[in-house]
Amino acid sequence: VQLQAFGGGLVQAGGSLRLSCAASGRTFSSYFMGWFRQAPGKEREFVLTISQSGGRTYYADSVKGRFTISRDNAKNTVYLQMNSLKREDTAVYYCAAAPYFSVNSYQYDFWGQGTEVTVSS
Repeated sequence: VQLQAFGGGLVQAGGSLRLSCAASGRTFSSYFMGWFRQAPGKEREFVLTISQSGGRTYYADSVKGRFTISRDNAKNTVYLQMNSLKREDTAVYYCAAAPYFSVNSYQYDFWGQGTEVTVSS
């Protein structure tokens, strides 16, 4: 599976942004999809994940109530809707695919190239 994330940009605090991750290959629907982020000088951290059918999601506490993950298997795309953005959400966001549920980056087999999100005050 090849992944390409896009939709990042500069947004003011309190604003919204939607990231997309397009996948190539016929097996997209067989993978859990996740979003991770890496802020400058920090390690990559888990943000959220969604099951193959979209029926199960799991969020990091830092984004609960603000971020939403969804997927459209017909379009081979997973989305990250980010609302009420904070400066601390500034990071490069990566989408990734795993064969099972995980919050650990090392268990994800495929990664997109990352898209940068900058939240200004």
